[in-house]
Order: sequence, then structure tokens, then C-alpha cells
Amino acid sequence: MSPRPTRLRRVSNPPVISGFRPYGGVAKEGQAQSVFLHLEEYEVIRLCDYENFNHHEAARVMDVSRPTLTRIYAKARAKIADALVTGKQIIIEGGKVYFDSEWYKCNGCNCLFNQPEKSVMPEKCPLCGSSEVVNYVPVDESTPVTHRAPSDICFCPACGYEKEHEPSQRCKDEICPVCNSRLMRKNNLLLKDI
Repeated sequence: MSPRPTRLRRVSNPPVISGFRPYGGVAKEGQAQSVFLHLEEYEVIRLCDYENFNHHEAARVMDVSRPTLTRIYAKARAKIADALVTGKQIIIEGGKVYFDSEWYKCNGCNCLFNQPEKSVMPEKCPLCGSSEVVNYVPVDESTPVTHRAPSDICFCPACGYEKEHEPSQRCKDEICPVCNSRLMRKNNLLLKDI
């Protein structure tokens, strides 16, 4: 069984620097010279040690559970300790994060992206370079069905029976009580028909 996918962690702003480099001392042969601190690990250190948030408050800010935040925090402190004791440089990059900022859409390639600098409107799309960038507006009910996410209704394609979707149960695993056919998410059916 494969592990659960990692949920994206919210980061308020990117770090002002991309890392630290030690000075003095001599590097040992064959030893890795860098420690990679992920952006979510940087954010946990910033919230807990710099902003003095407790783990519960920091978890809410980052949109993760408190146990997850504690694991990220422990991993970040271990990496920083390794870098300090062994004289390795720290590089801050990577991780499964999104920045807490406005989202933009490129009308040229339909790419959705966000801008880490909250006060700056992007001039061009980072994917295709087009200057047709607009603020992204989340989907509402007036958006055509082909662009909507699946609804919270399970639907029988054979007889039209509908019921509210239960988050813990996949629609395709449920049987229609009227005609014994398999149910589907309502919008999934509509997307296939178009």
C-alpha cells in the first residue's frame, strides 16, 4: 500500500535569504557539504522560534495538524544541528508548500500560479512568458459544468437516483437501491458526456 500523499503546507512569505555558509575550518574529504532545509521546515522555525507561536497556533497558520507540525519542527532542528556541528552549509529550498498570497491565471496557457511577493503583480506567466496574466477567481456556480469540481452528490446513471456523497465512501463502491447499478459522482458523469 502506498503512503498518503503529502498535503501542501502554507508558507506566509519566502525566506529573505536562500541559505547560510560557514566560514573558517577546513572541509573534510568525502563528506557532504550541504544540508537542505525545506521551505516548510524554515516556516516552522520562523513561527515557533522567531514569532514564538506554540505548536497549536503554528499548525493553524500552516494549515497542518499539530502532530505533523511537531514532526516538521523536529526534522528542521535536527538538520540545523547537523549543519552547526559538522560545519555544513544550509540551503533553504524545496518542499511541498504554497505561498499565502494571491493566485493568478495566464490567459495564454491557462496556467495557475501564485506570486510569493504579495505586493507585486506578476508581469508575465512563469510557464509560457505571456503577459496575459489576470487575478484568478475561484470557481462559482455560474461557471460551466466542464470546469467545476465534482459535486457532493452520488448519482445513478441508469435510473437517475441521487443521494448525498459520504466523504468516507467512494461513490463507485456504492450500489443504487433502486436498480442495483453502481453510483458515480454527478459532475463526473456530466464531464464524460460533454
